Amino acid sequence: MTAPIDRLTAALVGHYQIEREIGQGGMATVYLAHDVRHDRKVALKVLRPELSAILGGERFLHEIRTTANLQHPHILPLHDSGEADGIVYYVMPFVQGESLRGLLNREKQLPVEDAVRIAREVADALDYAHRQGVVHRDIKPENILLHDGRAQVADFGIALAVSSAGGGTRMTETGMSLGTPHYMSPEQAMGEREISAKSDIYALGCVLYEMLVGEPPFTGPTAQAIIARVVTEEPRSLTIQRRSIPPHVEAVTRKALEKLPADRFASAAQFAAALSNPDLLLLPAARREVAEKESGNGKWPELLTGRFAVAALAVLLVLTAGAAAWGWMHETPVPRAAVARFLLPLPDEAQFVDAPGVSIALAPDGSRLAYVGRDEAGRVAVRLRAMGQLEPVTVPGTNAAFGPFFSPDGLWLAFNVGARVQKVALAGGPALTIFSADSGFYGASWAPSDLIVFADDIGIKTVPAAGGKPALVAAIDTSRDIGYGWPHALPDGRNALIQIRGKDNVDRVGVITLASGAIKRFDQAGTNPRYIGTGHVLFGNTDGTIAVVPFDLRRLELTGQAVPVVEGVPVGQLGAAEIGTSLSGTLVYASGAGGVRSVVAVDRQGVPQPVSGELRAYGSPRVSPDGRRVAVDILEAGGMAVWVLDIAQKTLTRLTFHKEAGRPVWSPDGRYIAYTVFDGDPNIFRIRADGSALAESLLVAPGRQLADAWTPDGTALLYHQNNASTTRNDIMLLSLDSARTTRPYLQTPADEFAPAISPDGQWVAYSSDESGRVEVYVRSFPEPGGKIQISLDGGTEPVWSRDGRELFYRNADRMMAASVQRQPEFSVERRAELFRGQYATSQYHAQHDVTPDGRFVTAQGPQASSDLVIVLNWFDQLRRGEGSSTSGTQ
Repeated sequence: MTAPIDRLTAALVGHYQIEREIGQGGMATVYLAHDVRHDRKVALKVLRPELSAILGGERFLHEIRTTANLQHPHILPLHDSGEADGIVYYVMPFVQGESLRGLLNREKQLPVEDAVRIAREVADALDYAHRQGVVHRDIKPENILLHDGRAQVADFGIALAVSSAGGGTRMTETGMSLGTPHYMSPEQAMGEREISAKSDIYALGCVLYEMLVGEPPFTGPTAQAIIARVVTEEPRSLTIQRRSIPPHVEAVTRKALEKLPADRFASAAQFAAALSNPDLLLLPAARREVAEKESGNGKWPELLTGRFAVAALAVLLVLTAGAAAWGWMHETPVPRAAVARFLLPLPDEAQFVDAPGVSIALAPDGSRLAYVGRDEAGRVAVRLRAMGQLEPVTVPGTNAAFGPFFSPDGLWLAFNVGARVQKVALAGGPALTIFSADSGFYGASWAPSDLIVFADDIGIKTVPAAGGKPALVAAIDTSRDIGYGWPHALPDGRNALIQIRGKDNVDRVGVITLASGAIKRFDQAGTNPRYIGTGHVLFGNTDGTIAVVPFDLRRLELTGQAVPVVEGVPVGQLGAAEIGTSLSGTLVYASGAGGVRSVVAVDRQGVPQPVSGELRAYGSPRVSPDGRRVAVDILEAGGMAVWVLDIAQKTLTRLTFHKEAGRPVWSPDGRYIAYTVFDGDPNIFRIRADGSALAESLLVAPGRQLADAWTPDGTALLYHQNNASTTRNDIMLLSLDSARTTRPYLQTPADEFAPAISPDGQWVAYSSDESGRVEVYVRSFPEPGGKIQISLDGGTEPVWSRDGRELFYRNADRMMAASVQRQPEFSVERRAELFRGQYATSQYHAQHDVTPDGRFVTAQGPQASSDLVIVLNWFDQLRRGEGSSTSGTQ
């Protein structure tokens, strides 16, 4: 051993056994040592004697201890520090692996996805430290260690300790320098007094730049030459040097390397989020023009103007004189962002409404909330509330709309109105149709690639956000799945999370690759999954809990166990949790329980009376002709089946035993129930209502056939068909004689569904989206004559009164009654709202029926709160929870 090691070994005897020297840096010599007390290998760093003499060991150790409480998965922690025999040392874990510098020396350039992942992990560590008031001040590849591919930032707080101990100025006076000029921010290189967290963001931008193209943004033969370029030049375009670099990565790197701190990202968390979401950051046109014109020949662009130009000139004058002055100054502590949870007060006239689908959306930056509520006239519409405003405003053109979602840049809002998905610019303008949702609609997401990803009865589809014909990405695999829903585009623009309902009737999290249609299924049960910037997937559960699970964006894999974070969140009417998230750290959810329901009979004043006993997932109630029984479908873990509820006896009897069967319809004599079987393509069966015989197939045909209504004479059945070739919904008529022939009743270029036949058999009420909004119409039967519009501002689920004098329909959560005159010609005498209530609803099939005494039988679940819960800085809470449960790598 050499004498220095002998001296060090003697000084630390009983504490550390020195094995060998493993490296030297600008401030310390590093030794591999054995921690005797804890029986572990450590990296023991000895402060260089000349630096120790300048700083004073006692003061340095006092300052370094202030950083010992930094605990984060991507920060190498400080184990110990001290002074022995005049030797100042500090101890960190020994990482089995290499530094990023070693990797770059060997590979020169990294794969883009690896570079982005490492940058995000370092940014995550920086964000945590900055919120504790600590700035690293020396981010460079040498201080980023790689263990099993995961980045860990070393020497956190060492540079701060040097600066706080007064070493910066005195080191400059002796000719020593702190830091590496290749990664210094302009303000740091010029020796400004206040060095903020944005200096670390600049340095990380330099590291990302080097990982992508093989060298830092500014190089030169001397430190003075490098600093001159840092202050005066713009970095060369990344994409010119390497065409495979995505434009958004170039934009993120350039923003991090802005000369003025105010022009960089506001936080390291924003840096990481922008790397994950290409459309969070758009390269300004002027900057993009400069990037496109750059030739990389090293010519200096024009000097900056204003205050920064003066500073740059001053630096150049100093450099000419041969001085190299730079250093670190103590950072003003960055306050920790507090987690705030509170109810969002909404005006009485603008309350949240649990509409079909997902009713809540947050802008990517968290600045705006869109939700389904009521407009100034009391109609259901999409309401928009800026977080800095008290009053929400109605989004134009959204009457009876649901399922809002934002564009990645937050400048557009899209939504479903009837069978059309439209968008509106939030800066103003009319609603524009993107596509027609001809085959149902189960959620959509606006991908960074400017595609709309959506789910319908056929499968997962995409369509350009500018509009066009939807393209099928993946059809429902009917051998194992019932359907897909609630896609959430991932930041790469190439994949999307989806909700998969399997044949076992359990909703699970999955991911689909948009180019190939390949679907990866996870064992994790959950609804409405969405990716969040912390590297997690957030999802709902049918029990009303919200949970998160770690997710590897590169490998598209869940990498840990799910952890519940919120309780009491309802699952919406189409099976999705009512949640909204933003990349900026905001969570919004509706409060209240969801999932199970009771069957109730509601009078015309809106007063419900229980019909069923236990709570279950009831749907599609139909009252028998004599009013004594109710047929319902019940959704359970084993599938869906048709049951019959005896109102007087309170008994519930299962009638069907297919894997998936529902939508019961009574025959006029009450002897049979027709229903739809959903195993594969939906087709129509019937069974005796008393269960005395096996089920009988009535219709098997290509596409989707869904039972709706018997004719009053019992000779035919109306159903609506989703045509496999046109994907349009048409109303068809099936004869129930031995021939079982079918013929179209109503076929138009629009979608028609949910037909209901009047008691006298002369009229058919139905829903159609021909106007661009779903409305209720009436036509004659058996041949369709001219149409009469019943609803005026949106209508679904028409049902006739038993005497045929009224036609009831839903307008969102309003039950409407239209008094009609049938002779000498059909006309509407008046329309009136009977009551409001958040009962089960579906525009494709009525979720209510009318008893002989005029009450409405429907399914009612535990109600969601009319207010929404806002959680600010929730992602920070998630990061702290993750950090506290994860120990540093040794």
